[in-house]
Amino acid sequence: MNKMEKWSAISLVFGMVILIWGAFPAFAFPDVRVWEEPLVIPTYLVGEPDKFPLFYNGRAYQGAKGPIYPYPMLDRLTDDREDRAYMALYLENDYVKICVLPEIGGRIFSALDKTNDYDFFYRQHVIKPALIGMLGAWISGGVEWNFPHHHRATAFMPIDYTLTDNPDGSKTIWVGEVEIRHRTKWIIGLTLYPDRSYLEATIKLFNRTPLAQSMLYWANVAVHATNDYQVIFPPGTEFATFHGKNQFSHWPVSTEIFNRVDYTRGVDVSWYKNHPAPTSFFAWNDEEDFSAGYDHGKKAGVVYVADHHIAPGKKFWTWGTGTQGQTWEKILTDSDGPYIELMVGAYSDNQPDYSWLQPYEVREVKQHWFPLREIRGVKKANLEAAIFLETNPEGFVQMGVNTTTAHQGAKVVLDAGDNILFEKAIDISPDNPYFEEIKLSPGVLKENLRLSLFSPSGDRLISYAPVKPKGYPMPEPVKPPPAPEKIGTVDELYHTGLRLEQFHNPALEPYPYYEEALKRDPGNYAVNTALAILYCKRGMFVQAEECLNRALRKATNNYTRPKDGEAYYYLGLALRAQHRYNKAYDAFYKATWSQAWGAASYYQLAELSCLTIQYSRALDFIGRSLSLNASNLRAWNLKAALLRRIGRMDEAAMTIAEILLADPLNFWAANEKCLQSMESGGSKKAADRLADLEMRMRDDVQNYLELAVDYGNCGLWEEAIDVLSRLERQGSKFPMVYYYLGFYLGKRGDENKALAYYKKASQMPPDYCFPFRWESMDVLEQALKEN
Repeated sequence: MNKMEKWSAISLVFGMVILIWGAFPAFAFPDVRVWEEPLVIPTYLVGEPDKFPLFYNGRAYQGAKGPIYPYPMLDRLTDDREDRAYMALYLENDYVKICVLPEIGGRIFSALDKTNDYDFFYRQHVIKPALIGMLGAWISGGVEWNFPHHHRATAFMPIDYTLTDNPDGSKTIWVGEVEIRHRTKWIIGLTLYPDRSYLEATIKLFNRTPLAQSMLYWANVAVHATNDYQVIFPPGTEFATFHGKNQFSHWPVSTEIFNRVDYTRGVDVSWYKNHPAPTSFFAWNDEEDFSAGYDHGKKAGVVYVADHHIAPGKKFWTWGTGTQGQTWEKILTDSDGPYIELMVGAYSDNQPDYSWLQPYEVREVKQHWFPLREIRGVKKANLEAAIFLETNPEGFVQMGVNTTTAHQGAKVVLDAGDNILFEKAIDISPDNPYFEEIKLSPGVLKENLRLSLFSPSGDRLISYAPVKPKGYPMPEPVKPPPAPEKIGTVDELYHTGLRLEQFHNPALEPYPYYEEALKRDPGNYAVNTALAILYCKRGMFVQAEECLNRALRKATNNYTRPKDGEAYYYLGLALRAQHRYNKAYDAFYKATWSQAWGAASYYQLAELSCLTIQYSRALDFIGRSLSLNASNLRAWNLKAALLRRIGRMDEAAMTIAEILLADPLNFWAANEKCLQSMESGGSKKAADRLADLEMRMRDDVQNYLELAVDYGNCGLWEEAIDVLSRLERQGSKFPMVYYYLGFYLGKRGDENKALAYYKKASQMPPDYCFPFRWESMDVLEQALKEN
């Protein structure tokens, strides 16, 4: 066969492939696309962040403490506007198109219902910051992710991201960060499936620290507001409450004075148009898995679905329709009009409403949103569909269903008890909702109606029957605590202090309540332990040790082994921070006798064993820790590093793969992957992996420092030095990079090099260098000794 014949044959085969692909377009193009590309958005510029750290001075923010440090304040707004290109991340299938901006906090910037060209989240066409955020600059629109506080500190700052293809054909955008005020971490995976109209958010919340931390998680969901927009809480919701649960209102018709607005004439507060001033309504006695918003003028809206046992928070917030709302509209946008927020919270039902994360605990929750159209509203929703059923005064029944996927030959059934009143076979899909109005037969009571949607195979996908009010009494508002000396018992003092601590109360400190309790009962176990944890968070380890010893003297009286190992665990932390490693080891081991503290204590024992290069013992402790808390990715990361160190490369590789499935933004695991390639001699693969890792870490100095400190805490000095040396090669001028390099080189035994780096660090500009880590205390104290 000559060359021309070969090309003819190839062309014929290629043409046949194209014809086949044309006949089956699903094979020609992926059902879900994920990609990144620049997006130009007109932007009002923000000045440089403040170079001087702002320490906490009693500032309240979102009902809680509002400390700034160690972040810089970002409050220099300008009227200068220019077109700016942002790297935008996109997800798209046949039904919806999602845009995410990792440079502005990872927020969802837009979400388009392609079936009717409706933005089911508020779409901004300008970036116009206002002084609303924890650090100042903040923008409205889309969906903002908030952890561990509402309107989190970094909502207007770049965060980490990556894109993944999943085996089932779905695609995911992952965004997240280590939040440096508490050193906790969050990641959110936004997933679209090939044949579904809903956007799935997988939220993972990590307490990376050895201390209990309190947190809340809320998604701040903005939607376009008009006079026809209605907020929909589940029909069983009879009450709503305000921030801090300090007042209550009936829902949806309020007859109260609520947040200084008089609704006593009876006002349907579910409608945006009925609010003259800024206000919030949190659903109170909600027992359903959905909420929604619907624009009756545009016949479109959005539905939210999540397990209410994990994600109970549902909130309606508005600037109001009055002069204040109109003013903020001008401040926050040029032309996109008013918005309201349909916020949703997990492990929280109010703001502020914080729950506890234990040391190394990981929590996960899934939330879903899908667009709604042409069915008049929502009475119930799940991941299959949203359903509407209502009777009007003329005796007509209005029935509507909006599904999240296509069903050919589905069936709608309206019944009343055993009597089927209406049934119809339908084809239904996200772009073809069902709505019908029929006359109700005489004698049929509307409270007996039930509307159901059945799949073509006969499965009941969703059903709704009218909900009867339960007639609960109005709940009592939360009251602020009295002064410590006016509280009757030590137990009440303890729980009052714990609540103030948990909720980050901006007006009252927990210390006076704990101290009053200890005046009455100096050896109280719970109070001494709580006070010691606060001391540990402040780096006051000697004082923490004193409190914990008092607690344990009472708990171990008469040679008793305490039921609760919490005090032993925190005693281990306080002793370790003072470099009294043998005593810390003993305290942690005693804490393992209490299962609740076994996972964290075994992990601490693993790190201590690494410091003395007892890697086999450390691996044993890691195994014990993971048997009690399999979600602790710090333990998995250390396991991968130890397996690599002792040459068990295949096991290390499998461990790394599992970590990155659980957390695609895990830089420790990604770094281990690079080190594996280097040590296996694959220089090209190692270089490619390192380049990818450096791109993901964004040259963010805190990402590098946190990774180096993770290694340093385990005595893996070479790895810590290697991580920070990458920043040095990039010409970093951040002083703490060189202080840490000096410290780790000293630990390795290179005193001369250590001194050189301490001197280099002292010559670096101090701009934005706000030390905040526990570990920095040792580093800077050593630098003072050496230089």
